[in-house]
Amino acid sequence: MPSRRSTLLVAAVAGLVVLSLTACAGQTPGDPGTPSDEPQTLTVYSGRDAELIDPLMEMFEEQSGIDVEVRYAGTTELAAQLLEEGERTPAQVFLSQDAGALGAVSDAGMFATLPDEITSLVPAEYTSSDGSWVGLTGRARVIAYDSEKYTADQVPGDVLELVEPEWAGKVGIVPSNASFQAFVTALRVSEGEDVARSWLEGLVAGDAPIYASNGELLEAVNSGAVDLGLINHYYWARSEQDPATLRAQLKFGDPGSISALVNVTGVGVLTGAADSPEAIALVEFLVSEEAQTYFREETFEYPLVGDLPGPEGVPAREDLGAPDIDLSDLASLQETVALITEAGLL
Repeated sequence: MPSRRSTLLVAAVAGLVVLSLTACAGQTPGDPGTPSDEPQTLTVYSGRDAELIDPLMEMFEEQSGIDVEVRYAGTTELAAQLLEEGERTPAQVFLSQDAGALGAVSDAGMFATLPDEITSLVPAEYTSSDGSWVGLTGRARVIAYDSEKYTADQVPGDVLELVEPEWAGKVGIVPSNASFQAFVTALRVSEGEDVARSWLEGLVAGDAPIYASNGELLEAVNSGAVDLGLINHYYWARSEQDPATLRAQLKFGDPGSISALVNVTGVGVLTGAADSPEAIALVEFLVSEEAQTYFREETFEYPLVGDLPGPEGVPAREDLGAPDIDLSDLASLQETVALITEAGLL
């Protein structure tokens, strides 16, 4: 039997669609955007994988009666595709796994402004400053460390210290990963190009071990193969084994510093779907308690709406001390990749 909350959500979604279509009812037949022209399906570009998103879209379809077609690819690839397609894109909604890609699409003027009722649900530090997209979940940058060699107090809370001689050869990185690149972008934006370049060159000079994925790097720390690793928190939090019992433990960055960066996944509505009640209904669903709980339980990322608890075993979202940085400014990925390549890490 559906829960009362689910029933209310169905009613809310259905009501939004009806109200939006009713609002269009006064238009002259043949005008652009008349009810008969409104799509009854949605095309979504998703930079998050099908295993995670498909069940969520099935929940939305069941509750709203709206059919959703999802095209999956990497977030960076889809952002580039959107920029190339421009107004011709069939996409109505873009679901991204990082703020930088959302910022790039927003900078191109391809996002419609979302209603305040949606954007105001998410704290300002975790969403766009202009309402062009809204954050869905938070991903904290952390240092995984070998707890058999170090205590938390011995591990720097400032990642810039990791290029000091004492850490040479001991800090594993994944320079090809989008989260590492987003961090470097944040470092460029907040501290300047010279600081970011110097930090990357320091990693090279220290022969920082390079891994293919964050999961592989965490396993290396957990086995003692490398002392420290720069990853996102959820690789550790979602461990099948109780993460508190792992050899690898987490050091969170100093509050307020770039080391405490919390990037976000998020969603935006393309300008071609600005008047689509179905697109807005999907975004409303993604910031609902049901969807936010789903993300937390399936990905161990931080919910961004209301007072929902975060994943177990990690600090509460309000205690992370994320730096004062506009996540929309993380759009300059191309410059970051060029810098990492120039340093010799790609």
